[in-house]
Amino acid sequence: MPRRIVTGRAADGRAVVVQDGQPPRTTALKHTPGFVSSLVWATPAQPAVPFAGTDPTPAVTSYVPEPGATRVLHLVIPPDTVYRSEDFDPVAALAERLRTSPGLAELFEPDAPGMHTTDTVDYGVLLEGEIVLELDAGNEVTLAPGDVVVQNGTRHAWRNRSTSPATMLFVLIGARRNS
Repeated sequence: MPRRIVTGRAADGRAVVVQDGQPPRTTALKHTPGFVSSLVWATPAQPAVPFAGTDPTPAVTSYVPEPGATRVLHLVIPPDTVYRSEDFDPVAALAERLRTSPGLAELFEPDAPGMHTTDTVDYGVLLEGEIVLELDAGNEVTLAPGDVVVQNGTRHAWRNRSTSPATMLFVLIGARRNS
C-alpha cells in the first residue's frame, strides 16, 4: 500500500509535511483477492494552493473526475487467474467495486469484463510487475516497469497475465468528450 506525503505551510510560511501515511481510501478487496485500490488524492477543476488542511479524498463521490479535476489512483492488480478461480464470485466482486470505486465501477462492460471507457486523460505508470493494455479489436501492448501510458478516453482494459501482482499509479484528468 502506498505511503502518501502531503505538504503544506507552517504558520510562519515555511513548507512542511502536514500528512504522512496511508491514504484513507485504501481498500484490499475481499472478493477479488490481491486487488488493492487507493485513492491517493483528488483536486477540483480549479485547485488552490497551498493545502488548506482538509483531506479531499473522503468527500470524493466519483473516481472519474469532472473536466479539469483530477484523481490519483494507486492499484495493485492481481494475476488474471484470480478471476478464473472456482471461489471467484463475479456478482459479489462487482458489488464490492461499486462500493469502493464509485463512478468508475459502473463503467465496466458486463459483456466484456474489464473493458471500460472514461471521459479522462489518464497517465498510467507501471511501477512493478507486468501488465497488458488491451484496446479494441485485440490490440494489445505489454508494459514493463517504468512504462507510461497516456490513455486518451478510449475503450480499454488492463490484463495481468503474469503470475505476480502488477502495481500501477494513475493520474486521471477529467476531460470533455468530443463528438
